[in-house]
Amino acid sequence: MAKLAFLGLGVMGFPMAGHLQSAEHDVTVYNRTTAKAEKWVSAHSGHLATTPREAAKGASMVMSCVGNDDDLRSVCLGDDGAFAGMEPGTIFVDHTTVSAAVTRELHAAAAEKGIAFVDAPVSGGQAGAENGVLSVMCGGAQESYDAAEAVIRAYARICRRIGDSGAGQMTKMCNQIAIAGLVQGLSEALHFAQKAGLDGRAVVEVISQGAAGSWQMSNRYETMLDDHFDHGFAVDWMRKDLGICLDTADENGASLPVTALVDQFYKDVQKLGGGRWDTSSLLKRLQAMG
Repeated sequence: MAKLAFLGLGVMGFPMAGHLQSAEHDVTVYNRTTAKAEKWVSAHSGHLATTPREAAKGASMVMSCVGNDDDLRSVCLGDDGAFAGMEPGTIFVDHTTVSAAVTRELHAAAAEKGIAFVDAPVSGGQAGAENGVLSVMCGGAQESYDAAEAVIRAYARICRRIGDSGAGQMTKMCNQIAIAGLVQGLSEALHFAQKAGLDGRAVVEVISQGAAGSWQMSNRYETMLDDHFDHGFAVDWMRKDLGICLDTADENGASLPVTALVDQFYKDVQKLGGGRWDTSSLLKRLQAMG
């Protein structure tokens, strides 16, 4: 199988890299905190590198899943960056949710070295990563995507090329815009049910089978009713993503009034101390209001 590198072993990257190793690829990992890379090697075998450049050396494909634009730049560029260790004709696949602007910047920097760049943000959360059923939305050249898709399927339920460089990130923005409104609507429905003295579980059992049904409803209503908010994507990261959406909307002229409003609701959750709660914690904000 392929010789690969994976950069970034957070709640998403750790299991994603594990699926690659389980698919019998030869995987070298890098993480800013070396202890986490050591833990991954202990769990999955494979190899550990102390810099992105060292991890990328000899790899036909390098995958990344880090935090934000600056984190991505830091693992790609510079003397110790992955691009410095990659050979012409190899492929860099970025699973981080970042701006389309930094994607295009790094696509251009990679092209100067003869390296292909595929932006491939993911949706499905920690559970999707652990179970290997992520949705992966990609941008980049068709030939590069075709090569990457064969590897990505180790942790994907669906993987699609949407268009040229940046199209994957734009699609992820659509995903986050849609989720923001859905979670707020679900939170309001559950809050209303509580105030009306209804059994929230019975309510969801009925309405989830009709037009109101959604992934968020099916997978989050029980933990929301149980006041458990440590089951997925953190509010701090959601605000980062929604900020990217809103900034991009300012550039392309899109109107996102609901997204802007829900972003402020998440700011309220942060003020409640819920920056690390999962995104379904919008219900906590409504409960705090009385």
